[in-house]
Amino acid sequence: MATMNISLPDTLKAFVDEQVSQRGYGTSSEYVRELIRKDQDRQQLRGLLLAGAASNPAASADASYFEGLRDRVRKAAKSIAKSATKA
Repeated sequence: MATMNISLPDTLKAFVDEQVSQRGYGTSSEYVRELIRKDQDRQQLRGLLLAGAASNPAASADASYFEGLRDRVRKAAKSIAKSATKA
């Protein structure tokens, strides 16, 4: 694992120390790693949302689309229920 040293003003260091003690992190490094992971997740989600917004819709989302979706869910639920009773 690589090491990175950062400098923080006293107010930010106090904030990090408080978060570590209140949220159950073992060290300030664990807290910072968690923040970085959350930021990575946020950026990935943003990319997916932008890609989805830029894409053409596969089908119109009208009443018949949602009814077909409900039918697929009902059939899948029945199939799962039948499998569970046989087991």
